[in-house]
Amino acid sequence: MKLKSISILLLLVIISCKSKKNSETSVIIESSKVEAIKKNRAFDLGTRLLESCNSSKFKAFTKEEATEKVIQNATPDKISLTCQKIRQRNGKFNFIKLLDVTYLKESEEYIFRYNIDYEKKYFMRELSVTINKDNKVSAISTKEIKPRPM
Repeated sequence: MKLKSISILLLLVIISCKSKKNSETSVIIESSKVEAIKKNRAFDLGTRLLESCNSSKFKAFTKEEATEKVIQNATPDKISLTCQKIRQRNGKFNFIKLLDVTYLKESEEYIFRYNIDYEKKYFMRELSVTINKDNKVSAISTKEIKPRPM
């Protein structure tokens, strides 16, 4: 009986002392620490995409600006359909404001999150632009932000 209790106690000590990995894969950084080309690329292409909803004229991304995947997904038809839904709900696009920048250590990508200002203030939307290490947009998306209860 004594041997059993000692072995259980020893097992508990070993389990509780097990080291934990504490490596963060992403970190929020100040925008001043990000290269200007990355900041400008994210802002310019994000604004260009959202302004196309106002004008119904979308200038396609080039291979220097975006990855092949983004270029294939950002077709005028898809953008037009998305813009119709967003304009009906949010109205005309006004401006974007940077919320934060997240650096992904493994992929060496930066995610720029922007608050989107629309004519109608009923629904909040957020723009997310991912810039890879080659300074190309590797992902771009918008999502509706649910209001927080007060």
